[in-house]
Order: sequence, then C-alpha cells, then structure tokens
Amino acid sequence: MKLAEALQLRADLQKRMEQLASRLYDNATVQEGDAPAEDPAALLVEYEDCAARLEDLMARINRTNSETRTEKGTLTELLARRDCLKLRAETYRNFLTAASSLTRRATRSEIRICSAVSVPEYRKKADSLARELRETDNAIQNANWTTELQ
Repeated sequence: MKLAEALQLRADLQKRMEQLASRLYDNATVQEGDAPAEDPAALLVEYEDCAARLEDLMARINRTNSETRTEKGTLTELLARRDCLKLRAETYRNFLTAASSLTRRATRSEIRICSAVSVPEYRKKADSLARELRETDNAIQNANWTTELQ
C-alpha cells in the first residue's frame, strides 16, 4: 500500500470513528421500557476495532514518514516545514490585508490612517512563502504516492 493510500484510509477511519461515537451518544439512553435504535455494545465493538486499526496505521505512517528520505530531508521534516510555512504565509496575508486597508477621509480634519510598512516589499515576502509552501507540498505529495507504507 502506498503512503498516500494509507493517509486516505486514516482519514476514513477517523471519520468512521466520529460517526460511531455520535451513534453511541444517540443510543446511550432510552426511555424506560424502550430499546435503543442500535445496540450500544455492538457499536462499541466496532468503535474499538476501528481505534485499534487506526492506532496501527498511524504508527506505520509515522514510521514511514520518519524513515523516508527526499531531496529536502525526511518526510517528517518536510511536514514540519509545511506546517510552519502555512502559519507564516497566513500571518503575512493577514498582516498585509490589515496594512493595505486604509481608511478614506471625507474631510481634511479627519484622522489620516497610514500603513506602517511598505506593503509591496512584504508582498514579495508573502509571495515567496506561498511559492515555497506549494513546492514543499508538491514534494510531500510526490513522496506520498511513490513511497510504500512500512
């Protein structure tokens, strides 16, 4: 199984566990004399089975990520890089949005709001971060589809 397939399976298992948990909550109590719509014990068995499969799969994914080397480092290192680049790019975008929104004055006596920074200069930095984020994500996706799960 390729790493990308394992990641899809992980997402499916996580979603399935959320659905089972919701069904468990819905069937936890009933009015006296009534039966639950679904057997909570059977739901718990299925939930625990999914949890065990998810735990094993996550361990295998993590092991594969830490042992798979790319030109830019291990997959674990690339994932950390991508996460930090996402945070930085988002901060720059929000910062530039705030710096670019200048208040219009109706009269000369109103307070004038000016940008505290050179927006074009920081826009180049934001664009550079966005490009690096795309390249890093592409490297991760490429490795995910070419690496066998361990």
